[in-house]
Amino acid sequence: MSWSKLKQQLESFLSPALHGRVEYRATSYRYLPDKSGICYLAVDKKNVLNMSDTTGFIRWYQTEQEIKNDPNIQIPISHEEIEAIRQDTKGTVPEDRLQVIARSRKISELAKELLSAQAALSKSNFTVVATTFLSTSIDESLESNDILLNILALVDRRVGKKRILNMAEKMKLKHPAVQYFYELRRSTL
Repeated sequence: MSWSKLKQQLESFLSPALHGRVEYRATSYRYLPDKSGICYLAVDKKNVLNMSDTTGFIRWYQTEQEIKNDPNIQIPISHEEIEAIRQDTKGTVPEDRLQVIARSRKISELAKELLSAQAALSKSNFTVVATTFLSTSIDESLESNDILLNILALVDRRVGKKRILNMAEKMKLKHPAVQYFYELRRSTL
């Protein structure tokens, strides 16, 4: 599918409140046919999400320690997770330490997921992911671990106000790029 046709289809699904604010852009190399172009998302005429640029507007993590030490990441710990650790330690660990252990384990898991999703995004081909988005359901795109699929679904008009408001807790566990577009969409409600 040509870029102009793909862009037209993506823009047709864009939320009416985001028309003119969110743009899909691409550069191509006319004289280098083997060199693929660069696709990126722009918000209010600023390049926000460039898949190959790790120094962009949105925070990209390099190591698991950066994620663990980021004060902006809030990790909710459920009672079941604390109970699982209590079972593992056979009840010998004090109550306050159980929460610290549960949070540490969950952050490690989240860090690994974030880094693998981020690595996949930097290697991904925007047109392939966008075509996949157009052929899959909105629910699959929202539940996916692919950052770009999440973003395309969040700015989609088929995701309503109630659904956006109900996914606040889920978004805390997503990559900062996804959180940025979630907040952008929430601000238009």
